[in-house]
Amino acid sequence: MSRGATRPVAVAAASPAANDAPAEDNLRRLLATEGTDTLLVCMVDMQGRLVGKRLTARQAREAPGEDMHACDYLLGVDAEMVPIPGLRSSGWERGFGDFSIRPDPSTARLLPWQPGTLLVLGDTVDHEGRLVPHAPRSMLRRQLERLAAAGFTASMASELEFTVFQGDWQQLRAGAYRGLTPDGFYSEDYQVFQGTGREPLIRAIRNNMEAAGIPIESSKGEGGPGQAEITLLHAPALESADRHVIYKTGVKEIAQAAGKTASFMAKWHEAQPGSSGHIHFSLWTPGGEPATAGPEGLSAEFGHFLAGQIALLREMTLFLAPVVNSYKRFQPGSFAPTKAVWSRDNRTAAFRVLGHGKSLRAECRVPGADVNPYLAYAALIAAGLHGMEQRLPLDPPAEGNAYLVEGLPEIPTTLREAMAALDRSAVLRAAFGDAVIDHYVRAAAWEQSEHDRRVTDWEIARYLERA
Repeated sequence: MSRGATRPVAVAAASPAANDAPAEDNLRRLLATEGTDTLLVCMVDMQGRLVGKRLTARQAREAPGEDMHACDYLLGVDAEMVPIPGLRSSGWERGFGDFSIRPDPSTARLLPWQPGTLLVLGDTVDHEGRLVPHAPRSMLRRQLERLAAAGFTASMASELEFTVFQGDWQQLRAGAYRGLTPDGFYSEDYQVFQGTGREPLIRAIRNNMEAAGIPIESSKGEGGPGQAEITLLHAPALESADRHVIYKTGVKEIAQAAGKTASFMAKWHEAQPGSSGHIHFSLWTPGGEPATAGPEGLSAEFGHFLAGQIALLREMTLFLAPVVNSYKRFQPGSFAPTKAVWSRDNRTAAFRVLGHGKSLRAECRVPGADVNPYLAYAALIAAGLHGMEQRLPLDPPAEGNAYLVEGLPEIPTTLREAMAALDRSAVLRAAFGDAVIDHYVRAAAWEQSEHDRRVTDWEIARYLERA
């Protein structure tokens, strides 16, 4: 089956990425940079992965910024690239046609860890040039338009943890992922000495990201053996999500080049800490003035915004915790939240408010490192807008250990529970559209069914002799 034409093909209608002359000039300049021989044009799939094609620089220079065809199954497959049955947007009965990746020239950047390679991200558009509604970048764009209509912009940042293992992914796969050896020996949270042993890799990641236009704030060891966190600086929401997915792919590629594996799996072992993907966010006016702080702490509008997120947390959890493994993090005393509540600088709550003045912001601690940032950002904004529209009051912050507070809504503990909550959400259906919600609910149902039919090592060890 053809995956589409090899030559970029233009479509008629304009997308939000079109007609940005300075960005297009920059794309042409980068294509003309000495040594650049490859243009990597990518969209983001449902799992938050980069998918696309590599073009020769010669080909790209002939038609810079034009659309590139791709098979529509890219937004209808699971992690193993198996087509998900029952989707309305793609499938065997629909013939697996094409949509297009429309490059957003503002995302163009050279990748220092891939010699001669220029990357540009794009929006997913249909044959009429309209944004495909269930594409992750489209979903975030729609919510940002709604937020702009309400008079605000959002600044966001991801905090991604990952675990480094000895051996590259080919070696780990050849060993069926048994006997995994983290690149460390003990909890190294903030520990400098243990982190120094991995510094050649972490330094390479920091420096390469800086050179690629993805500013780094800091890096440190994390709570599990071989676990690390590299903090990205905040940015406007769409730019922040773009940086997130490029960073995540880059970390894996840089680790692979060093003969190691970097994993963003939410929970790789029951006895080890999970890897989080906390999201920081704040509101701003279109003129660049902070809108999160008020005379007595949080502004009234941000209070409503946060109240909406707390009210809809159960309904949007699927967009924050996308797969079966995501839910293994949600354990009391694990630094991953279990209750839908906010607090002031308290890591036991789902939402933590921290900072002051212009730096005042909230942190959603629900997502793991496996999160798709476009879906998570979009869901958080949609829920926040619901709080603003309904003028929802913000309850007093939780005090002390939020794990022990009774009477609070619980974060879903399984993918099945989160899927059902999203399916029933009238608010999120209104925000995203029924077709989009049905698409992601169906994909989650497929993921759950694929898990349910598997026999695990745990089952064999427990029941083989004793059943």
